[in-house]
Amino acid sequence: MTTMFPPAGRWRTGYDRAQVEEFFTRARAAYESGEKGTPTDSLDENDVRTAAFDLVRDGYATAAVDAALDRLEAAFVQRRRTRFVAEHGEAAWMDRIADLATTLYPRLLRPAGQRFRAPESGRGYDRDAVDAVLERLVAYFDDGGELTSGELRSTTFPSARASRAYHEGTVDAYLDRAVEVLVAVE
Repeated sequence: MTTMFPPAGRWRTGYDRAQVEEFFTRARAAYESGEKGTPTDSLDENDVRTAAFDLVRDGYATAAVDAALDRLEAAFVQRRRTRFVAEHGEAAWMDRIADLATTLYPRLLRPAGQRFRAPESGRGYDRDAVDAVLERLVAYFDDGGELTSGELRSTTFPSARASRAYHEGTVDAYLDRAVEVLVAVE
């Protein structure tokens, strides 16, 4: 029996095999239809970036699936970029990405500790850890610092009480936008 990805193991959890296989089958069909010039792709890089699968015993190894999702997202972005550049030129693509990047700046300009709202109660992402990642993003944009979309995508934050934390959903949405920018210029 052939499997699409390595299994996590009988006693470990991994991504639900049926969900993963269905998603990658749909993604392959969408990507291949787009290669033939059909502009009606049913999936794009945003769908890949937000793909989620249930964790089940003996599912697919999460690291292998996540790595494949990263490559697939990059392929969709590269195809979109190629089409856009062919129609509008490289400078227009970079202007478009610069416009997207400027939407990130207002939060980056806020003082550390005040960049996102705190959770209403309970726990959230440790404020100092999030601010450290945002400082790397500032260095990337302002000084050409080293940061890749993969690094940003795989970043995890320790949990902290609401009084020392940022709201998780807000941080996640912001980082998704930052990943979108980084993937587009890589």
